[in-house]
Amino acid sequence: MHENIESTNRQQLYKRTLWIVMLSQIFGGAGLAAGITVGALIARDLLGLTTLTGLPAALFTLGSAVTAFTIGRLTQRIGRRIGLSIGFFLGSLGAIGVIVGTTLEWIPLFFMALFIYGAGTATNLQARYAGTDLALPTQRGKAVSIALVSTTVGAVAGPNLVGPMGRFSALMGLPELTGPFILAAVAYLIAGLVLFIGLRPDPFLVAKELVLQKKSGTEELIETTNIRGVWLAATVLLITQFVMVAIMTMTPIHMEGHGARLEAVGLVISLHVAAMYLPSLVTGVAVDRLGRIPVIIFSSITLAITGILTLQAAGDNFWQMAVPLILLGLGWNLGLIAGTSLLIDSTSMEVRAKYQGTIDVLVAISGTLGSLVSGVIVGLTSYAHLGIVGMSLALLLVPILFIYRLKR
Repeated sequence: MHENIESTNRQQLYKRTLWIVMLSQIFGGAGLAAGITVGALIARDLLGLTTLTGLPAALFTLGSAVTAFTIGRLTQRIGRRIGLSIGFFLGSLGAIGVIVGTTLEWIPLFFMALFIYGAGTATNLQARYAGTDLALPTQRGKAVSIALVSTTVGAVAGPNLVGPMGRFSALMGLPELTGPFILAAVAYLIAGLVLFIGLRPDPFLVAKELVLQKKSGTEELIETTNIRGVWLAATVLLITQFVMVAIMTMTPIHMEGHGARLEAVGLVISLHVAAMYLPSLVTGVAVDRLGRIPVIIFSSITLAITGILTLQAAGDNFWQMAVPLILLGLGWNLGLIAGTSLLIDSTSMEVRAKYQGTIDVLVAISGTLGSLVSGVIVGLTSYAHLGIVGMSLALLLVPILFIYRLKR
C-alpha cells in the first residue's frame, strides 16, 4: 500500500477527511436535488400518465442500488477515493443524458439516463461513510452528521434554483424542466473531482492498515461482526428510506395537481431536503450520547406523525404541505444517522465496506419500491392513502426494536 500512515496523526487525518467530504457533499447535494424536484414532472409530461410518475425515482434509485454495490466492493479492495469519484462522474453523465433525452423526447434515453444518474445519489449517500473510517466509536454519529449537514447547502439551494435554472435552460433552447439537471451535471462533476484530488491518503485504506498493525503478523483476523445488529440497522434504514421516498416522490404531483406553482413546489422540497440534512449535527450528538435505539424510536414517531398530517394536506396550501414534508425529512435524518452508526458498530473493518455497500443496495431498492408503489397508490386512490401506508410502516419499527432488546 502506498499510504504512509506511520507519520500520520489519526485525528488530524480524520479532520482533514471530514473537510474533503464536506466540500464534495455541498456539490453532491445540489446534484441530488434535481431528480427529486422535477424528475416526476418530466415523466408525466413525456408519458402523460400519473400512475407512472414514480418511475423516474424508481429508476435512479435502482441505478443507485447497482452503484452502491459496486462502490462497496471497490472500497473494500482499493479504498474510498476511486469508487466515490467514479460514482459522481457517472451521476454527471446521467444528468447530461436526462437533458438530451427530455429535449429530444426520446423516452428510452431518458429512462437509461435516469438509471445512470442514480449513481450520484448512491455516491452522495456512500460518502457519509468516508468520514467515519478514522473516527473513534464515540465520534461516529458526529462524523456521519457532519457529512450529511454539509449536503444541506447544495440540496436546499437546488430546488430553489428550479425557476432560475428553468429560465436559463429556456434561453438555451432546452425544455424548462431540464434546468435542474444542468445544475446536477456540473455539481456532480465538481464533487467527483474534489474527492479524486483531495481524498489522499485514502481514509479507508489507512484505517485497514491501522487495524492490521494492531495484530501480530501471524495472527488471523478475528471476525467480530454482530449479525443481529446488522439486520436491525438494515431494517431501520430500509423502512425510513421507503417511507421518505414514497411520500416525497408524490408531493410535487399532489401540489401541482391542486394548482400550486412550480416555485412553491421547489420551496416545499427544499424545506424537506433541509430537514433531511440540516439537523444532522444535533442528531449526531444525540446518537452518540443517548444511544442508537432511542433515536431510532424518535425517528419512528416522527415519520408516523408525518403520515397522519398528510391525511388532510391540501396541495394548494403551502404550510399544510411544508410541515409534514419537514417532519418527513427529520424522521429520515434520525433514522439514517442512528441506523448508520449502528451498522458501523456492528461490523469489523475486515468486512465493513462490503456490508455498507450491500445494505445501501437494499436501501436503494427500498426507495425504488417506495417510488413505484407511491405512484400506483396516488394514481388509484389518493395522497392521503399514501400517508396511511407511511404511518403504518414507520410504527412497525417500535415492535421490531422491542423484540431486538428482549433477545439481547
